[in-house]
Amino acid sequence: MHTIFTHTRAPLLRSAVQANRLLAVMPHDALDRLLQDAEKVRLIAGDVLYSADNTLTHAYFPADVIVTLLLESSGRPTTKVAMVGREGVVGVSAFMGGAPPPGRAVVLNDGNAFKITAAALKAEFDLNGAAMRLLLRFTQSLVTQMAQSAVCNRHHEIGPQLSSWLLAIMDRLPSGNTLPVTQEMIAGMLGVRREGISQAAGILRKSGLIDFRRGRINVLDRPGLLIRACECYAVVKRETDRLLPDRPAT
Repeated sequence: MHTIFTHTRAPLLRSAVQANRLLAVMPHDALDRLLQDAEKVRLIAGDVLYSADNTLTHAYFPADVIVTLLLESSGRPTTKVAMVGREGVVGVSAFMGGAPPPGRAVVLNDGNAFKITAAALKAEFDLNGAAMRLLLRFTQSLVTQMAQSAVCNRHHEIGPQLSSWLLAIMDRLPSGNTLPVTQEMIAGMLGVRREGISQAAGILRKSGLIDFRRGRINVLDRPGLLIRACECYAVVKRETDRLLPDRPAT
């Protein structure tokens, strides 16, 4: 587990948290209360934000990082069940009142997030207002993603899975088409052999859809990836866009 490096604690303004879609549409009164107990933190690739054997003390609202939610089973490869970026929050059990779920939440790339104590988020949730409904809507989108991941892992070939995964990563990065991932990392996230990812990535490269160098994948043709992707990408994206509003709730 890497060390999580934090910025100097300073009051956060509404404008500072607009990088996170969930905080950007949080009701203003609720956001003002949460910002009293929030800080901006720097996360490093490989940081573990929670695991099943740790007490969940904070929730994280990513700004420009992506966090993968992983499940592990004895004798089997680690499997990604969901990913969370600037559209949501890592640690929904913080406001649902339970312990961390099985598995780990691992940071995929270096970047920033907004950290709020589990107690503060739970207190806001327990007011039973618009913030609670917004958090539940995100939780519903996360459940949809987890369910779709189970279907995808079991029924879809590596090539379409890889295309869907790359598109989902692009959606969660602020800008640009260069993704800070290696084929080995992707294999670990999807729970498949690296050789399978190398073969699928090679096909996409020959088709002119992506290029890759050590530690980076550059997406050259997003529409082409959309054609190659399985339907799981569209299902999850459509549900997320449906559930999360584009303006603060009242």
